[in-house]
Amino acid sequence: KLLSGEETNTFTLPLAPFGDGGWYWFDLAGTGDLELVEANWLGDIEPRADVKAGQATVQITTMNKVEYCINNIRALGESPEIFDAVHEFLIVDQGTQKVQDHEDFEEVVKPLSGKFRIINQGNLGGSGGFSRGMFEAVNNGSDYVLLLDDDVIVEPESILRMVTFANYCKEPTIVGAHMFDMFDRSVLHAFGEVVDPWRNFYAKPHEDMTMGHNLGHHNLRNTPWLHRRVDVDYNGWWMCLIPTTVIKEIGLSLPLFLKWDDAEYGLRAKAAGFATVSFPGAGVWHVSWTDKDDSVGWQAYYHERNRLITALLHSPFDKGGRVLLESLFLDVKHTLSMQYYTEAGRLMALEDLLSGPDHLHPSLSQRLPVIRAMAKEYPESQVKPNVDDFPAIQTKKPPFRGRRSFASPGYKKLASWTAKTVARQLFKPVSEEAKAHPQIQLNYGETNWWTLSKFDSALATNAEGTGLFWYRRDPEQLKSKLAQAAKLHVQLVTGWEKLREQYRSKAAEVASYDAWAKTFAEHTDSELTR
Repeated sequence: KLLSGEETNTFTLPLAPFGDGGWYWFDLAGTGDLELVEANWLGDIEPRADVKAGQATVQITTMNKVEYCINNIRALGESPEIFDAVHEFLIVDQGTQKVQDHEDFEEVVKPLSGKFRIINQGNLGGSGGFSRGMFEAVNNGSDYVLLLDDDVIVEPESILRMVTFANYCKEPTIVGAHMFDMFDRSVLHAFGEVVDPWRNFYAKPHEDMTMGHNLGHHNLRNTPWLHRRVDVDYNGWWMCLIPTTVIKEIGLSLPLFLKWDDAEYGLRAKAAGFATVSFPGAGVWHVSWTDKDDSVGWQAYYHERNRLITALLHSPFDKGGRVLLESLFLDVKHTLSMQYYTEAGRLMALEDLLSGPDHLHPSLSQRLPVIRAMAKEYPESQVKPNVDDFPAIQTKKPPFRGRRSFASPGYKKLASWTAKTVARQLFKPVSEEAKAHPQIQLNYGETNWWTLSKFDSALATNAEGTGLFWYRRDPEQLKSKLAQAAKLHVQLVTGWEKLREQYRSKAAEVASYDAWAKTFAEHTDSELTR
């Protein structure tokens, strides 16, 4: 409906041609000044009977990201138009630096008076924080829980859109938001999320989709792939709305600490008949993956264990498809790259996985301190801020930095190249010079495994660009870790069916309300209501 002076124009737009997707939008143009006062999309249907005026618990899980939280609380408080759609604003604070201790805290929560609460609990990771949000949303009678990462910039309008859309879905539906780059605001990094069932790994919903698409350069009008309907398996928990009816039926998150908890939950919901929609028009700004590398270091434990747990629970293929082959190959890659600490974490993950599902709840609070303490045994895990903190580069044969000098061996030669590299690293002695001095300094873009494995000693910049690691070849580490990796993978291959039955038979119990209630009771410190 368009009001222009005394004239009103009404447009009725059909939805029939949009079975495979598409967009409606409007442009305003005129010869004089124009002011858009208000805009709404209206339909001629009624919301679902059980949620005619559905409300969400908007929950943020945080770990020492106080400034982000304060800024987001402020943004929410300055948007009273969303309050009718929100039952409660809840922060689950798992850090040592508390949100409630910030000097601006009382000021920013004042507009949320009567709807704001903080729960301070021990660090149970993302799955522990978000499961607390699910738990509390069920307890307080909310129709939905809307999960939000702490290190984001939230758009309050997206909350209203997601709740409204969920109210109008014919069946209870998980509704997710897209992810934009916090430091390049027009760049879209995640539009829809699927899991490749053969690899049990993240994949694009369709081949034309581009991660890191810049809408400032190629907008909606001239980007055809954005007009295609995107069917997803799950939505990342940077911003995701889950009906409490779904939680009551399939349980809370598995206690995975972090990594794969959102994907596993989406797959579990899908198997129970609950769809996920990554909703066009809803989004959040988040630090992009290109500015992080969590495949190395302490998080490698969770990547390995949780990916395999997800395969055990949801893979339709014998032995999980290709997942075990890729797992073993990643062990080879990390050891050849002299990332022995990362590999130690991966091996610990396999041992814990083989112990069965009973370890999951205790591991939430117990495993991370062990993994981090283990870093002291591995010098290459110690990051230092300046190149001057290391011995000078020294080598008798400087590496050539031509276009093909650090090229991948390619798939055809990969097996033979890897075998030769393993043999060289196992049997060729490390020179005293390489033990005492790096042979080369590599930037982050050059630190592929096939490059690092060519050297006996190398400095490498981390993903954030804030420091460097010094990798040094150790034949004994390579030998022991590859032998352990092979042994554990043999156990996985031979015992896959039995292990799969263990995890599938216990999954509902592990993710249950009662199991989480016990864990929360053991780790809750305090609550604060405003």
